[in-house]
Amino acid sequence: MNQTPRATEHFFTVDVEEYFQVSTFEPYLDRGDWDKMPSRVAVGVEELLAALERCGAHGTFFTLGWIAKRHRRLVESIALAGHEVASHGWDHRRVTTLTPDAFREQVRSSKATLEDIVGTAVLGYRAPSFSIVKGLEWALDILAEEGYRYDSSLYPVQRPGYGYAGGQRDPYWLERPSGRLAEFPPATLRRLGLNLPAAGGAYLRILPLGLVTTAIREFNGRGIPTTVYIHPWEVDPEQPRIRVRTLARMRHYTGLERTLERLERLLSEFRFTSISRSPHLNSQATV
Repeated sequence: MNQTPRATEHFFTVDVEEYFQVSTFEPYLDRGDWDKMPSRVAVGVEELLAALERCGAHGTFFTLGWIAKRHRRLVESIALAGHEVASHGWDHRRVTTLTPDAFREQVRSSKATLEDIVGTAVLGYRAPSFSIVKGLEWALDILAEEGYRYDSSLYPVQRPGYGYAGGQRDPYWLERPSGRLAEFPPATLRRLGLNLPAAGGAYLRILPLGLVTTAIREFNGRGIPTTVYIHPWEVDPEQPRIRVRTLARMRHYTGLERTLERLERLLSEFRFTSISRSPHLNSQATV
């Protein structure tokens, strides 16, 4: 393997949620039945914590309040391992389905619950399914008002159901009426005038690994950090199967058995840390 220069520290992030909470499964599962489903989130989180330890890396774990309420010790274990705990909202409701008041309650309650567990301030937020889209910028104002320092939701791609088309690719500051908020967009690969999603998740599992590594190398070459992400269920090939339509089944289950190996290759080739460790968060300069 060609060795990549390791000077730039990129951001490794995890969206901590159960396999049955993904947006793809919303048409098939009632939220009222979630507590009846076998929990697997600890399996995936423990695999990820072990991989990070083996590779000497740190990360940010965007955690649902719903998870934190039921798995307090799991959240404690993330923090005790030296990783950042941040908010993923309360129960994985996409911002596109929420009123401003409901969104405020989601981000306020999840922040309070997580801070009670870890004993430190929760600085960051990521919307479920990257669902802060054009026209919902009011959500960014609410984040600043509720004491968040940064967001990692504005995925600068054009995709059905999510994406902030036209957004910046590099980390940057958002100047909002309610205050300043740092934005850490997921990684993209710029080709033919388009931003291709290359931050992880399904793109890591299903597409050639070179898509993600090429994107990170290009950011690395410019000395700019970028952000990758994964979900605990993506390193858990033994998770229960849910009866869904073919497209949803392929999207969710394809590549589960190879995710961990691919992930460790990334963790070994590049340097990763948590977003809260970014020196730019406490700087007034460009992120």
